[in-house]
Amino acid sequence: MLDLQQLRYFVGVAEQEHVGRAAELLHISQSPLSRQIMALEAQLGLRLFERQRQRLRLTPEGREFLAEARALLARAEKLEERGRRLGAGMTGSLSVGYVEAAVHSGLLARSLRPFREARPDLQFHLSAQRSAEQLDALLQRLLDFGFVYTPPAPDDAEIASVRVLDEPLLLALPASDRLANGPPVRPADLDGRAFVTVVRRAPDTNRAPFLAACSRAGFMPMIAYETADPLASLELVAAGLAFATVQASLRKVAPPEVAFRDLPWFDRRVAVHLVWRRADARPAIEAFRDAAIGAQSPR
Repeated sequence: MLDLQQLRYFVGVAEQEHVGRAAELLHISQSPLSRQIMALEAQLGLRLFERQRQRLRLTPEGREFLAEARALLARAEKLEERGRRLGAGMTGSLSVGYVEAAVHSGLLARSLRPFREARPDLQFHLSAQRSAEQLDALLQRLLDFGFVYTPPAPDDAEIASVRVLDEPLLLALPASDRLANGPPVRPADLDGRAFVTVVRRAPDTNRAPFLAACSRAGFMPMIAYETADPLASLELVAAGLAFATVQASLRKVAPPEVAFRDLPWFDRRVAVHLVWRRADARPAIEAFRDAAIGAQSPR
């Protein structure tokens, strides 16, 4: 196996054509340097230099070997730098899962942008997944991070979590409805009104918690429509078919036919949690966690 340091000695001598001058540049004594060159020739079974008094000249085989040695050393330097960048979390890849609220709120973009600017060579693999699927993928090391609705228990031994989004729900209603303007909306104003709800698979399902929150608030809606996408629910509201409760950040992407009212007495909110493996101590993990925590909106 070739010794990279020995190759560096060879290149130094070949470029200087003089052991003494090369020894000064390489910070090594002449005798050890000469022994290294002779040892390399013996290992290769190849005469690299012609000795001419004080000077050394490369043989034809030596010139060909020099070109290959330079290429190998350059590749080794690139590999070493690549390793350092990997170790510092400056390159490589991260896999991130997310639920739709992380997108609608801008949380995902706010988390990725500063991290990407600081580490332009690091690649992201993004996938929309339910909360439970993300937690399973973390345990199987298929994800590095997740943005989930339902986090693990605080004392979970393998997965850590922190809440990074906490938004109130707003009432979305047709702009032509009498409740779109005027005094604050009361629970009694919503009793029996048609609503569209977002339905997801357990444990992220929304219907039962929504109805329970309505009951606590003092009204009972009529569930007229169900959809898997909050944006689709806004289209139904815009068509004048129903009311909906949606996360506050959806206001900026709603059709103009939709109005919004605050419901300060309604205790449901949209919460998103960042999750990651506790045992993963890579620098990129810590940096992205800091970026995501810093990206959360004021509560």
